[in-house]
Amino acid sequence: MPPHLRTPSSAASARRAAGAVALAAGLAFVTACGSGDDADAGSAKGKGDAPMTVAGATVEKDEALHDALPAAIRDAGTLRVASDVPYPPFEMFVQEGGKEITGLDYDLAQALGGKLGVDIAFTPQKFDGIIPAIQAGKFDLAISAMTDNKQRQKVVDFVDYSVSGTGILVREGNPEKVTTALDLCGLKVAAQAATNQADFVKEQQAECSGAGKPKIELQTYPKDSDTQLAVSSGKADAAVITKPAAGYIAKTVGDGSTFDLVDDPAAKGGYNASPNGIAVSKKHAGLADTLQKALQQLMDEGTYKKILDKYGVASIGLDKATKNAAVD
Repeated sequence: MPPHLRTPSSAASARRAAGAVALAAGLAFVTACGSGDDADAGSAKGKGDAPMTVAGATVEKDEALHDALPAAIRDAGTLRVASDVPYPPFEMFVQEGGKEITGLDYDLAQALGGKLGVDIAFTPQKFDGIIPAIQAGKFDLAISAMTDNKQRQKVVDFVDYSVSGTGILVREGNPEKVTTALDLCGLKVAAQAATNQADFVKEQQAECSGAGKPKIELQTYPKDSDTQLAVSSGKADAAVITKPAAGYIAKTVGDGSTFDLVDDPAAKGGYNASPNGIAVSKKHAGLADTLQKALQQLMDEGTYKKILDKYGVASIGLDKATKNAAVD
């Protein structure tokens, strides 16, 4: 499977390193491991000409953007969107075993549909089948925390809407006063085994040595939820997971009273961050440009920020919607 949200170490480990939370030691954690190929589409739909509300913001149709859509999409009145569900906080089921979908990508799709004046058919699709399904004409685009890279740009266009990398999760109150990655030197740090986050800790050892600081004591665990339990129980001082997952966990677990997110201003989207984009079919001429303009409007109007804030991931946001921003 191609790399998902982060710079890949291996596809499977990158997926698991997403950091969804599981039920552990009484903590209300959510898991993000599975997906439902060809499951029923999500219920989110645009409201045609009527304004709609997303994350507390009102989204109104822009007639010029609607008219700029490819004729086939205007005639259908629907954008067919693929997404690998669940993958918190980007996409997830409202209830385990249910079909109703929520999440950052889901809300963003709704807002884009409202701005463009079209319905959104948001359909779960296994991640490694998303781009082939777009190429086959099954979907018009995908919103699924997908890393924009040059290899994928050969077959789809990307409208970039966030940037994300590795983040640091600590206990509530940040007792060790961790503010940057260098502050991890000498601490016990948990990471899921065989992931980019574990590799990141290993890379930091040289930085610790160069700064004359003690080495990081790396603890590796089979599951990402284990790393969070290690922190909450005091076995580890910090956990490294993807920054959007870290932000969501800090905001939601224990009603926000269990963990804190370390927000290093020098690594706004996370360490080793890369752009995430909406993957758009090249068969629809002009669709990527129209989506980019619609996204920029959502940014300018404040709707985009409200969506990010809803899931505790404002730090991965962009100021400008870009297209095919990846350089490698």
